[in-house]
Amino acid sequence: MLYSESGVNIDANNALKRTFGRLARTTFGPAVLSDIGLFGSLFELRGFKEPLLVASCDGVGTKLTVARLVGRHDTVGADLVNHCVNDILTLGAKPLFFLDYLAFSKVKPEVLTDVVKGLARACRNHQCSLVGGETASMPGLYRPGDYDLVGFIVGAVERGGTIDASRVAPGDRLIGLPSAGLHTNGFSLARKVLFGRARLSVKSKVRGLALPLGEELLRPHRSYFNAVYPVRGLVHAVCHITGGGFRENIERLLPFETSCVIHTDSWRPGRLFRLIQELGDVPDEEMYRTFNMGIGMALIVPQKNVRTVMARIKGARLIGRVVRGTFGVAVI
Repeated sequence: MLYSESGVNIDANNALKRTFGRLARTTFGPAVLSDIGLFGSLFELRGFKEPLLVASCDGVGTKLTVARLVGRHDTVGADLVNHCVNDILTLGAKPLFFLDYLAFSKVKPEVLTDVVKGLARACRNHQCSLVGGETASMPGLYRPGDYDLVGFIVGAVERGGTIDASRVAPGDRLIGLPSAGLHTNGFSLARKVLFGRARLSVKSKVRGLALPLGEELLRPHRSYFNAVYPVRGLVHAVCHITGGGFRENIERLLPFETSCVIHTDSWRPGRLFRLIQELGDVPDEEMYRTFNMGIGMALIVPQKNVRTVMARIKGARLIGRVVRGTFGVAVI
């Protein structure tokens, strides 16, 4: 037998890799010292005196299912890069380079190319080099038309310049930055409610939503780098509101005997969140532990810096405060 008879087409995969290589090269800066196609990538660390490397890994999750239903795949790559950039931003890091893992069974080449175009576009927006990755053809593990996407990012921050959450103290305020929608979390529940219980489709038009439902769900994960990186020295902590919502993501940053109160009346979640809650009869607590509810990043800021940070970041709003206590995070 031939390898192709098992469902793996080496020639087709090599053609894909050549296309991906051309897209990746559009993200290269002078620090990239090797080409796509080697067994590893060389990157020269520049512009730092005492750099600390910061690394993170994440995926897009079942938002990929929505992309397949809509037939649009040029946004999920940007979702992944932006998510990873936000994760290392919480430590004050600047992105340096990115790698991806793209696994599939039988998917049209143009679909996978659109995914990588999204990766490359978001990398260019952050001056972050897409230096390589893995393209895995895995028949039998994925259904035809399905694929999985994972990303790995490495950034750097000067020693002594990290955002240190141990400085969080009672009296600090929480500043929330608006999200662009669900970002990349909570899609299993969202799909169960919207496409299961409510029997809507990606083409459904819902009052209060500007775009068809599928396009609303595919709104890209917002990057907060340009907004937050310039004010990183003015904050005590940065929290990326992802899986686990407010409670789990903020709680992990709180020092001993320090708690946080979130005032939900300080902002209004978008129509999409309210639609999911109404159609699924989802309790408030479950909504705030599953979704970002319209706040994609929270900054914990000392009172003396609140006015400056609020003035520099468009759309920022006060959403809570840090208090003494051991209850963790209260969403009221």
